[in-house]
Amino acid sequence: MSQTVRTRPDASRQALNEAYDTALLDLDGVVYAGGSAIAHAVESLGTARSGGMHLAYVTNNALRTPDAVAAHLTELGVPAEASDVITSAQAVARLISDQVPEGARVLVIGGEGLRVALRERGLEPVESAEDEPVAVVQGYGGPELPWGRFAEACYAIARGVPWFASNTDLTIPSARGIAPGNGAAVEVVRIATGAEPQVAGKPLPPMHRETVLRTGAKRPLVVGDRLDTDIEGAFNGEVDSLLVLTGVTDGAQLLAAPPQHRPTFVDADLRGLLAGQPEVAEAGDGFRCGGWTATAGSERLELDGEGEPLDGLRALCAAAWTAAGDGTCDLDGTKALAKSGL
Repeated sequence: MSQTVRTRPDASRQALNEAYDTALLDLDGVVYAGGSAIAHAVESLGTARSGGMHLAYVTNNALRTPDAVAAHLTELGVPAEASDVITSAQAVARLISDQVPEGARVLVIGGEGLRVALRERGLEPVESAEDEPVAVVQGYGGPELPWGRFAEACYAIARGVPWFASNTDLTIPSARGIAPGNGAAVEVVRIATGAEPQVAGKPLPPMHRETVLRTGAKRPLVVGDRLDTDIEGAFNGEVDSLLVLTGVTDGAQLLAAPPQHRPTFVDADLRGLLAGQPEVAEAGDGFRCGGWTATAGSERLELDGEGEPLDGLRALCAAAWTAAGDGTCDLDGTKALAKSGL
């Protein structure tokens, strides 16, 4: 896939689990939310795996270790090994190890996932700026992370110690709704120090590099719920993507997506892995998908038809993205989305 301006979702006659050898699956908002499996995730992943698709779980959440993530997935009914899990903690640990000596001390602001990843790369995690670290690494530490940990990071950074962040996702899905993510915590340290971290996680190249090294995927499909991490990461890595609408992205955000945030395919949930994708075709001044036709007027998007609501959304995407060209669509699509039931 080349980095051209996408103006409509792609079609696939084959089921996606047959068209791609590996699914690179985000976790929060895709497979589970707040520890519980998302509807249809367990069954869909089981069917994809039994059909020969390799499943790899690629997460920006640096809190838990791959062993813990794999155990959680297995408990949910999605059998997984630690080797199936790639985390931003692993990506940032490799990024740090490329720049500091083996055995170097690294101040950890985050959870056990970071500590395990650092040790895997031959680095020594420490807890205080007084431990003479040569780097600071910050990752999601959960809702109970003490405020004093941010102060330790600031003390070290003020002395000139380089700062690394596993990821900068501002939010994270939970069972109770959307909660602050590591990006919000990174902002605290950035405001206090004026420094800028080196970031490893999606959508940036270090995470893509880590994923390729660990999975060996030849024809991967990125599956995610976030436009600014999962989908942009696929765009940057020049691989195809499937957006599922079970996490943070809604229809209105998708319509307004700039080119680097436009997925190859769109579906409601992980059942989309097991199906082909319908064609979005030009129809007069607009686009048709299934029983729906969408056009872009001077001020708003128009949608007519009936049938599968997602077909309406796919047609609307084509109308919005074409109208936007290489920018962001600012046409009013609220009424059209409501008509489709999304």
